Amino acid sequence: MLNRALRVMDGEVITLMGFFISDLHRHIEELHKLQFGDASTTAKCFSVYRGQGLMKKDFDQLVATKAGLMSFNNFLSTSENRNASLMFTPGNGKNSDVISVLFVITIDPKQSTASFASVRHISQFPEEEEVLFSMHSIFRIRDVKPMDGNEKVYEVALSLTSDNDKELMVLTEQIRKESFPNAEGWSRLSLVLADIAQLDIAERICRVLIDETPSEDSATHVYNRLGKIKRQKGEYEEAITLFRKSLELHLMSSSQNHQDVAGSYNNIGAAYSDMGDYPKALSSHEQALKIRQQSLPRNHPDVAGSYNNIGNAYSDMGDYPKALSSYEQALKIQLQSLPPNHPDVASSYNNIGNAYSDMGDYPKALSSHEQALKIQLQSLPPNHPDVASSYNNIGTAYSDMGDYPKALSSYEQALKIRQQSLPPNHPDVASSYNNIGNAYRNMGDYPKALSSHEQALKIKLQSLPPNHPDVASSYNNIGNAYSDMGDYPKALSSHEQALKIRQQSLPPNHPDVASSYNNIGNTYSDMGDQRTAVLFYTNAVQIAQKVLPSTHPHLQLIKRNLERAKQNL
Repeated sequence: MLNRALRVMDGEVITLMGFFISDLHRHIEELHKLQFGDASTTAKCFSVYRGQGLMKKDFDQLVATKAGLMSFNNFLSTSENRNASLMFTPGNGKNSDVISVLFVITIDPKQSTASFASVRHISQFPEEEEVLFSMHSIFRIRDVKPMDGNEKVYEVALSLTSDNDKELMVLTEQIRKESFPNAEGWSRLSLVLADIAQLDIAERICRVLIDETPSEDSATHVYNRLGKIKRQKGEYEEAITLFRKSLELHLMSSSQNHQDVAGSYNNIGAAYSDMGDYPKALSSHEQALKIRQQSLPRNHPDVAGSYNNIGNAYSDMGDYPKALSSYEQALKIQLQSLPPNHPDVASSYNNIGNAYSDMGDYPKALSSHEQALKIQLQSLPPNHPDVASSYNNIGTAYSDMGDYPKALSSYEQALKIRQQSLPPNHPDVASSYNNIGNAYRNMGDYPKALSSHEQALKIKLQSLPPNHPDVASSYNNIGNAYSDMGDYPKALSSHEQALKIRQQSLPPNHPDVASSYNNIGNTYSDMGDQRTAVLFYTNAVQIAQKVLPSTHPHLQLIKRNLERAKQNL
């Protein structure tokens, strides 16, 4: 149960068994020191074995990454007895999707300080000659071949990585940067769980931390973290309340120009943006920028971050030239203060690409996204989620240019990376299925579009609250697919479900609520009921006029739909 929880990152089990995990790891470390500590310079290489079955897709991925690195992401049980390990390979059953594998692991105790130990003397089954590795031991794949010419069992040669393995050192440093190095213990676990979309468990840990945190300074950061979790769950008003609580505590203990105060304004702005209140979002981000400009050097990366956030607010308001100007200012600062292949530079190129796309300059959009991808492939692992985001953006640029096969290919590449690097029910995996569905829709393959959008919805319902705005977006996409297929009653039902969720989770004047009214109007228009269509288009226009500039393309589209329906009465 424990190893399965570690493999699939089951936060519930991991938190319940946290003390056991810690004790087991320490025990393996102690045994390793006893068995190999004094012999670290004289110990000889030896091999251990592990027999198991692998799903065919996992085996194919292993073969494709030959000479690369792999981790089992759990406590790994092996044996010094080859024959005993072979007993654990699956028999010649009927399941052709399972490949029998014997891992042969070479260990050089002089080259690695990874924790492993023989547990034969304390095992219930000493005849198995078990050697147990602690979590996240890293191995290099040396070879994959049929065992003794028998293609029913494959032998995979691994070696335990040395401490000076350059590729491992780069990867370790990247993981360290991304795994919240400034947090510890339960606080760090809550951040990791939120990052992999296990939000309920992360929230419970934060609630406990607030009750048990002795200092206001620590509580401030927990309120901020809890606000981010609420934002991920789509509970935006609660998120703002928590961010404001964090801001209040910061102002009590710090100067008004403290960086944590700027961070709180930044988080408040992001939540207002989620709620569709873009003027308040812009105001909050401008306040954060003001603080950072007063307290930091002009070319500090955080100043660039504020310009990017301001650009996002202008983009949401439909002012794409101002958005582009803000993004370019962010990039200018980053190129002065960061290495040219820094991931944050890539993020600015992606933002610039999005602005060009919104302005209809798709070749420049594509060029910017390709530049972002080029930088990321130099500075990040090839299966990093940010690399997937760039492939996604490139796909969108191709889609805007009408090259739907290339768009589909890019979206599929993004999905492949996300499936390798994220939990299977992560919202970003759902986002990839959504994009693939849109590509199929543009190519006229409506059944495949529907299937992709239904898969996206299935994932979102596993990882998000049922009334989350992103769930509404999937119902909206499913409605569009049914409409394309001419099944207007099902299209109407899906769009009504999307509207219901948006009315529950968003402010009444949110642009997405207007979008749902517009979609329902489209469906009634397709069904020939122009009178009812006019009612829904009118509601859409009334909302959009309150929150969008008169020149915003979405508002202009809804107005055209309303006029067309009136003419068809």
